[in-house]
Amino acid sequence: MFITFPDYHPKLKTTDLKTQVWCIVRKKWVMFTKEEWVRQSWLNYLIEVMKYPASLIAVEKEIHLGELKKRFDIVVFSNFLPWMIIECKEMNTSINEDTVKQVMIYNIRLKAPFMIISNGKNTIGVLIKEGRIYRLSSLPLIQ
Repeated sequence: MFITFPDYHPKLKTTDLKTQVWCIVRKKWVMFTKEEWVRQSWLNYLIEVMKYPASLIAVEKEIHLGELKKRFDIVVFSNFLPWMIIECKEMNTSINEDTVKQVMIYNIRLKAPFMIISNGKNTIGVLIKEGRIYRLSSLPLIQ
């Protein structure tokens, strides 16, 4: 799946030599890392291009997997249930088997039918339906 992110000029500020970006979903300043750039680009794309309501998007929330505590990047909800999970990696991180396993482990708990993995350049998207995995060619419209 190829995603063309629109021009995006996030709100930035620097304090104590640390750059922060305004998160449009969390409505707070967060550290501006390479991974955060990908995360914010996705949030902007989901809200501005795909017209997903910001109120249906959760960012960096903790989930429990047995005794393990994990934190997902982005989850989109539909009808109060996780509908799509997006795992963001910084641009120079390859999408490999470990990355796929990571998002699949998160999805054991979330049970979202759509899973997306992206480093901002490369994106893999799948739909899980009736026990089968289907590769996506584009992002679905919000239901």
